[in-house]
Amino acid sequence: MRQVVFDLETTGFRFDEGHRVVEIGGVELVRGALTGRTFHTYVNPERDMPEGAFKVHGLSETFLKGFPVFADRKVSRAFVDFVGDAELIAHNGVSFDVPFINAELAGVGMAALTNSIIDTLHLARRKFPGSPASLDALCSRFGVDTSRRERDGHGALLDSRLLAQVYIELTGGLQAGLDFAVEGPTAAERQETKVRGARVRPHAIGRLLTKDEAAAHSTFVEKELGPANLWARHQAQS
Repeated sequence: MRQVVFDLETTGFRFDEGHRVVEIGGVELVRGALTGRTFHTYVNPERDMPEGAFKVHGLSETFLKGFPVFADRKVSRAFVDFVGDAELIAHNGVSFDVPFINAELAGVGMAALTNSIIDTLHLARRKFPGSPASLDALCSRFGVDTSRRERDGHGALLDSRLLAQVYIELTGGLQAGLDFAVEGPTAAERQETKVRGARVRPHAIGRLLTKDEAAAHSTFVEKELGPANLWARHQAQS
C-alpha cells in the first residue's frame, strides 16, 4: 500500500477568511515504511503574512514573494501528481489540511482530492484517550527526535517526516515495512513433509507437575468444588 504523509503551513486557520497555503511538504510510505521520496515547495500566498502565523513558521511575505503561486503547475499539479491515488495521512487532516488544500485546488479550477485519509490526531485520541495528542506530545511519547524542530521551528516537510515516524509507532513500530503476504510451501515441500511424516521425540518429556502442586490441586478440588464437581467426574471416567 502506498501512503503520503503531508503537512501544510498557511497564513491562518481558515481558508474561508482568505488565508492561503504558504508551504507544502509530503513524504512517501510504502507498506508502512519510508521510501525516501518527498515533496516540498514554498508558495507565494499573494497576500500579507499575519504576525501570529509568522511566529509559528517564520515565513515572511518578503521571503515568499520569490516562490511560485499555487496556480503554478510546479505547485498544484506537482503536488496532485505526487499524491496520486495514495492514502493520505495528516495530523488534524480531516478538519484542516485536506479542506484547506481542496479550497486551494478549487480556486485554480482543479478537482478536489478524494483520497482516503487517516487523521493521526483522531488515531492518537482513540489510542490514548485523555492524553495530549499534539504532534509534539506524540513525538515525546514515542521518543522521536524533535531537536531540529525546536531549533528551526515548524516546517511542512520536517513536520511530515516527524509525523511519518509517529504514524509508524502508532500503527506497530518495528512492523513497518514487513510484507505479511508470505508464500505457502511449494508442492515439492508439501510432498516431502507427507513422506517424512511427524518426527518422534527421542526422549519423553518429564513430568512437569510437582508433588506439592498436585497435592495443592487435590485439596482445592475437594474443599472448594465439592465431591460432585466436573473434575472429579472426568477423573473417574479416565
